[in-house]
Amino acid sequence: MRRLVVAMMVAGAAQAAQAADLPDFSALRGPVGISRGVVNWQGFYAGGQVGYGSADMNFAGPNNILQNVVESVSEANGKTTVHQTTFGGFVGYNSQWDDVVLGIEANYMHGNFKGTSSVAPVPLTYVTPFSDNLYHTVGLNSSRSISITDMGTFRARAGYAMGNFLPYVFGGGALGRANISSSVVITDRSAATLADSPSAPLVTYSASDSIGGKMLYGYTAGIGTEAMLFGNVFARAEWEYVRFVNAGGDININTVRGGLGYKF
Repeated sequence: MRRLVVAMMVAGAAQAAQAADLPDFSALRGPVGISRGVVNWQGFYAGGQVGYGSADMNFAGPNNILQNVVESVSEANGKTTVHQTTFGGFVGYNSQWDDVVLGIEANYMHGNFKGTSSVAPVPLTYVTPFSDNLYHTVGLNSSRSISITDMGTFRARAGYAMGNFLPYVFGGGALGRANISSSVVITDRSAATLADSPSAPLVTYSASDSIGGKMLYGYTAGIGTEAMLFGNVFARAEWEYVRFVNAGGDININTVRGGLGYKF
């Protein structure tokens, strides 16, 4: 019995010594709760970005300037598309459960999406006299423009970690800062007879209005992906859609962008 106990003690000591000589691979297993081989995306992050986008601006409805003078033709409708490069930054926070990543982010882009719509109809001769008992030939040139210089979005996002990559979707609210201007030029020729009205002396009425720094609001949605490059430095590419609902028209902006960030 004594010999058996001594033999077991010797075998246990040898096994312990052999285990002590092996390297410790625990550092390669990653954070607790994250699958082996998946990057840890949890924590705060920040970065910068550049992009290129297009804005579809659909101006519709009446131009209210001098509407009381010639209401029937005070329309400035039209659709225009403008393209612009942008730059900005982002900051956010991720929470991670195994391969699922949920987070919130504030995103800022600076550019100058400026669109203008105008209408200059052929002067209209009225076949019945106005209240002044004169026949009038009326023309109108109406224009509106909007320039969106700054955009900020506040997003919730959800992603799925696959190795070094993190594809994600996002959605949230959008704010913008814009300069909006409107102008109207009305021409009027009046005469005692219908035949003389088109060649009567020309009278011009004009007015303009502008709003600087108007706050726009709307919503955003998009998709993107991030890739961890080295250390905690990552690259991102994404597409974002923004729609503003109080810009005096239907404003839709699509941008594609790339950026670099750092996870703290």
